[in-house]
Amino acid sequence: MSLTIARAQLARLRHSERLTALLLIATIGLFWGGNWPAVRFILMDVPPFTLRTIGFTTGALLLLSWARWRRLPLRVPADEWPWLIATGLFTILGFNLATAFAQLRMPTSQAAIIAFSMPCWALLMGWWLLGQRITRRQWLGLACGQAGLLVLLGPTALAGGTRGLTGPLIMLGAALSWALGTVLIKKRGVWQSHAVVITGWQFVICALPMIVMMVLTESPPPPASWQASTWLALGYHLLFSITLAQMLWFMNVNRLSVAQATISTLIIPTVGVSSAILLLGEPLSAKVFLALLLTLAAVAIVMLQKRKSP
Repeated sequence: MSLTIARAQLARLRHSERLTALLLIATIGLFWGGNWPAVRFILMDVPPFTLRTIGFTTGALLLLSWARWRRLPLRVPADEWPWLIATGLFTILGFNLATAFAQLRMPTSQAAIIAFSMPCWALLMGWWLLGQRITRRQWLGLACGQAGLLVLLGPTALAGGTRGLTGPLIMLGAALSWALGTVLIKKRGVWQSHAVVITGWQFVICALPMIVMMVLTESPPPPASWQASTWLALGYHLLFSITLAQMLWFMNVNRLSVAQATISTLIIPTVGVSSAILLLGEPLSAKVFLALLLTLAAVAIVMLQKRKSP
């Protein structure tokens, strides 16, 4: 009888853990997906370098303060600093800066779709840098992802000449930067420092060049002149995207495998496109809808493949 009760309690515990993981995945997807129109609203008043200065500085202060409060060691071993800097420059600085400039030159809904072709590029880079074999199923996913990009970068974009391609190409660079940084993190292997501490210091490193570029190239309007929508979007961006979603991400990675946790990226472009249509009034054209479906199919094929039984 006691064994039966123990099994029932274990089953309830596992069900509760799965439910918690699913809720975290949904929350992360909603927070990061809603961040796409939020950033577009902010850019109406705040130039890109200023926006990233505010975001990176806030992220550094909040994450390192949280780590300090949790009594996590803030000191990073010397051999981890080159990897910390390189991965931070690609995953945080390169991706976030490129997405800001891209959204000034193309619809936010299309930018979100191109950004989340990242897992496909990471797969190719993992084959190149890590020697990971690409399966037939993964090649199919890559083909779907490329088809989605071709739909967005098709005759309509080409007809606009260089001007029509500038935004999509910058956004593609953002996806490639994020993918390369992700592969470098995997290439490093085991990190001695806590993930929150690593991310906090990465924000510090990325904030420094943004401060310099902001001072040298931008003259942002005074905060008193910002629209109410800018303040609301900035609050959402700093609280939900940079702080809460990042911390929830670390919680979920601790509960699940990295592959399972990254399934949450499937939700983000869907939320990003939907919220851009609702909040920014962007049209849901057949081209955008087809590209979204192809991109989601690509990521699903790559990320959701079944493991072979031993």
